Amino acid sequence: MRDSYSNRLHNAIPGGAHTYSRGDDQYPSNAPSILKSGHGAYVLDAYDKKYLDYGMGLRSVNIGYGNKEIAEACYQEILNGNNLTRASLTELKAAELLIETIPSVDMVKFAKHGSTVTSAAVKLARAYTNRKYIAVAAEHPFFSFDDWFIGSTPLTKGIPEEMRTLTLKFNYNDDNSLKNLFEQYPDQIAGVMLEAATTVGPTNNFLHTVKDLCRQNGAVFILDEMITGFRWHLQGAQAFFDVEPDLCTFGKAMANGFAVAALGGKREIMQIGGILEEGAERVFLTSTTHGAEMSALGAFIKTIEVLKRDNVIAHFWRYGETLINEANNIATELGIADRFYLEGYPCSPNFVTKDNGGNPSLPMRTLFAQEMINNNVLIPCIAISYAHKEIELDMTLSAIKASLTIYAQALDKGTNAYLRSPVIKPVFRKYN
Repeated sequence: MRDSYSNRLHNAIPGGAHTYSRGDDQYPSNAPSILKSGHGAYVLDAYDKKYLDYGMGLRSVNIGYGNKEIAEACYQEILNGNNLTRASLTELKAAELLIETIPSVDMVKFAKHGSTVTSAAVKLARAYTNRKYIAVAAEHPFFSFDDWFIGSTPLTKGIPEEMRTLTLKFNYNDDNSLKNLFEQYPDQIAGVMLEAATTVGPTNNFLHTVKDLCRQNGAVFILDEMITGFRWHLQGAQAFFDVEPDLCTFGKAMANGFAVAALGGKREIMQIGGILEEGAERVFLTSTTHGAEMSALGAFIKTIEVLKRDNVIAHFWRYGETLINEANNIATELGIADRFYLEGYPCSPNFVTKDNGGNPSLPMRTLFAQEMINNNVLIPCIAISYAHKEIELDMTLSAIKASLTIYAQALDKGTNAYLRSPVIKPVFRKYN
């Protein structure tokens, strides 16, 4: 709903939110313009209207909103001082816990958000190899808000042209596209960064091929686990796909919504950001006053405990598998199984919306999101939490059936009679 809150947000905050993924242009007009609280798998808007939520803090909340156990761990760290003059005991415990949990991690640097640690990974790769180019998977939409990445998208305003040329793109699951980059830029590519998987996972041993190509060409192999971390597997998608990166980055679901991200990796690379090697040229890796804030790291420590104790990640896979199967059965019953379906890994499903020509359709995606909201389900994406249980699954499937009934009618008669909203827009577009 477009109301006074929306106007106030845009008056005070460029874009109306502090990440573009929360912007008005990412939601149909009947979406709440502002939220005031979250509890379990639900959120409340400013008027106390309740929605079942699948955005879950842009995938950062994996246990549930307002989890008392995690909040209490956070609160105790606040009472312990939260941010001390030197490194804290909590900081050390959190670092050792991540090293213990992720086999590829020998050392770790914490920060408050993902862009900081992916950019730090790029800096380390360049420092380690004395090269300047970074190669990233073209199909993976976001790695950092910093110039090295955004300069490679259509959003180039404000970014010097020379920065835009330093990030190269290859195609996920296409060995030859990466081989060609190494041939075009011999001994010049510092690192290769990609996600282990999104909706589509690796085929034909692709991740291992990328690792081999990096080894053969002297580049650093970097896995970005912002989305996959603590959802695919407790030890990351790298464990799920049995591949070990040189560097890896985590964030989002590390601490059930609290602000913490991490860069981890092999000691020989990570330690060049250190200060102990006498006479070595320094690399100013990251330096953040709040990067090791005790409250968020306390939440991280407790989140790992809950993930292990309650076998949370297995819950994601079970819930997601049922959701995919039942939603697709509904689409089949309505005769639109080739125009709407859920796909991907059950721990992180994706819904696909197509028009009558079989083409991916933002108008149809907007219509589906609009109708789900009309049925009190907020679903910009599907991020399952431990708070999503049987009652939430039943509510979701009921909303999907009602929404797809309208969807099927719109496929037959067109969206104009049903869509009450501007069409959702891509985040990475040249113009507003």
